[in-house]
Amino acid sequence: MSVTIKEITPDKKGLTPFVRFGIDLYKGNDCYVPPLILDEINTLRPDHNPAFDFCRAKSFMAFRDGKPVGRITGIINDVVNERSGHKDLRFGFTDFIDDAEVSDALFEAISEWGRAQGMTSIVGPMGFTDMDHEGMLIEGFDELGTMATIYNYPYYPEHMKRMGFEKDADWVEYRMTVPDSIPEKMARISEIVKKKYGLRVIKYTSRSKIKKEYGRELFKLINESYDQLYGYSPLTEKQIDYYIDMYLGIIRLDGVPLVVDSEGQLVGIGITMPSLSRGLQKSKGKLFPTGWLPLLKALKGKNDVVDLLLVAIKPEYQSKGVNALLFSDLIPVYLKNGYKWAESNPELEDNANVQLQWQYFERRQHRRRRAFRKPL
Repeated sequence: MSVTIKEITPDKKGLTPFVRFGIDLYKGNDCYVPPLILDEINTLRPDHNPAFDFCRAKSFMAFRDGKPVGRITGIINDVVNERSGHKDLRFGFTDFIDDAEVSDALFEAISEWGRAQGMTSIVGPMGFTDMDHEGMLIEGFDELGTMATIYNYPYYPEHMKRMGFEKDADWVEYRMTVPDSIPEKMARISEIVKKKYGLRVIKYTSRSKIKKEYGRELFKLINESYDQLYGYSPLTEKQIDYYIDMYLGIIRLDGVPLVVDSEGQLVGIGITMPSLSRGLQKSKGKLFPTGWLPLLKALKGKNDVVDLLLVAIKPEYQSKGVNALLFSDLIPVYLKNGYKWAESNPELEDNANVQLQWQYFERRQHRRRRAFRKPL
């Protein structure tokens, strides 16, 4: 039977099977980490995701003999296109069986839409903004994924090459061993940085207090420190409000050190939390009726892996040792909580400043992912 392409209505009824397909395709795969179904649905809904204020999107599913065999979303981020001078159509939320007819039909569906919107190139996988998953896995298919990354089968990049896509950017990821104490050089640099720049680390035990005092400043700092990175889409005020509640509502505050100057202005932050990978696998993407239990256990119970979700440093303080200050605070927390390994999550392969912060740790680069591009 030939492949049929169907446009998906961007509401809960239309998007539920779209999201479910991306989970069902990996059933039994021990490295795949599913998203929370409701979160992914809401990301794709114009009435929920504030990124739709400056983005357009279309989602499609492929069917053969009535059975779903693939999915894809085309996204146009007008802010990024204006900043870059490009007319890029992004593709994301992309999954398909190992069948050229299926992948060809999916990409032609969004390409046709993109051309009609005046786009001249296609790039991805990328989401609406950097707060969404990006980068197709090209190395590390036998490694457990994280909540912040895409997992895909090894045949995916082969389809991209066959369709004429080429590398646009690569991200690398590291798995690090948590040291049994703060490395001596790191501790020494931390003390120097504190004295030289009048910096200090503060921690919170109250979610409402950190939201009130530094919630907005935290995401404004992310905008500042990430502004020049590949494909970055600055967070709007509406997005900041949206993500304050989403992220500060679940993270463990002992893994969130803030670095401030003598006037209390935010200079740097590290956001880390226990790995939710195994918990998400057990929940199968559902919070209810009992899916929240393995997630709570991952957050509060025994867990030997910590995810380094992001480190953001004010541009004028970058490469001055502020990272050492953050990790001098975090390492004792990691040891107390029993973490043995840390996952870096994706960082651009040419971002030397970010990779320098891992120089004090025993580590291995275990995953690589890629954004592909081709003309429309």
